[in-house]
Amino acid sequence: MKELLRTTDPTVMAFASALLQGEGIEAFPLDVNMSVLEGGIGALPRRLMVRDQDFDRAVRVLVDNEIPRA
Repeated sequence: MKELLRTTDPTVMAFASALLQGEGIEAFPLDVNMSVLEGGIGALPRRLMVRDQDFDRAVRVLVDNEIPRA
């Protein structure tokens, strides 16, 4: 697994996940439940992981849709 995206913006995570799903790339969100620990303020970033073999194609999907990776 490789980290594709790290962000504190849940809308970016949802958009990126939907785009990847549309391309047939399975994405795995991590740290989603950290909001319980932080009090829901959105300070801790969430990560989106993809399989190693899908990483290059997933990066192209993000770049094509102008989604920043950092």
